[in-house]
Amino acid sequence: MKRSCLILAAALVVLTALAGAGPQAAKPAAAPLSVHYEELTSPDFARAVAQSGGTCIVPLGILEKHGPHLPLGTDLIDCREISLRAAAADYTIVFPPYFVGQIFEAEHQPGTIAYGSRMMLDLLQRTCDELARNGLKKIILVNGHGGNDPFLHFFCQAQLETRRDYIVYLFEPSYDEATEAKLDKMRKTTVDGHAGEEETSVMLAHHPELVRLDRAKDESGEDQKRQAGLKNAYTGIWWYAGQPNHYRGDGSAGNAAFGQVLLETETAALVEMIRSVKKDAVTAELQKRFFDDAAKPLETKPFIKK
Repeated sequence: MKRSCLILAAALVVLTALAGAGPQAAKPAAAPLSVHYEELTSPDFARAVAQSGGTCIVPLGILEKHGPHLPLGTDLIDCREISLRAAAADYTIVFPPYFVGQIFEAEHQPGTIAYGSRMMLDLLQRTCDELARNGLKKIILVNGHGGNDPFLHFFCQAQLETRRDYIVYLFEPSYDEATEAKLDKMRKTTVDGHAGEEETSVMLAHHPELVRLDRAKDESGEDQKRQAGLKNAYTGIWWYAGQPNHYRGDGSAGNAAFGQVLLETETAALVEMIRSVKKDAVTAELQKRFFDDAAKPLETKPFIKK
């Protein structure tokens, strides 16, 4: 009798264990996916591509002097911060820090890293190719460096050189009159452009420990106008002619409150862009149609407005 009871008790224990392992047992929830490309495991990366709708942000900065008071990586640090904030609001994968860009005009200053023109184009193209090969067919370039503007516009235009199965979008925020008025009201300076009030304020808002505000007036950020006699002409030396200290404006006017508003404003604009990019089906169709027409230009039919 005792032996039967022991057998019955053991059977109940086994059945209870099996029941706990059954489908009715609650499974642990999957951990939220990181927005940082470099932090994802390979299996999680596949999930992230699906969750992001095949979108990715590449924040592009540079390594260059930012006046006497801001870090060399200011552009990179700022645009990555905005990208990460936007990606957290609407899930998107953010590529690791990318510091290869156009910065020949600052080669005379300590700390500048300038790569060759061909290398810049090839590396960014290869990066986009590889992202697309991994399922990220909508690539958003978020530029934090003014010297990259002509380079990135050319790069986007060069995407039409050959047929591609992905799209490159360049983030170019614009604000309504109310927002512009709000920002203008907070500004203390009238001349700005590099390591001045805006960039200093943004850095103070999210990485104040990297700002040496007491050094902001150690060098002049005024336009030296050394090409004032040249009329109706553009030269590559224009920035060095005006801003030999690689500094434009007055960083001592920077403040964290203004920087926080700037961060929030640009982040909101990027979130709006991300959402529109995820919904965008028109660009892919137009791009395909363009490549089809480009392959047989003599057969291209005139566009008729519907």
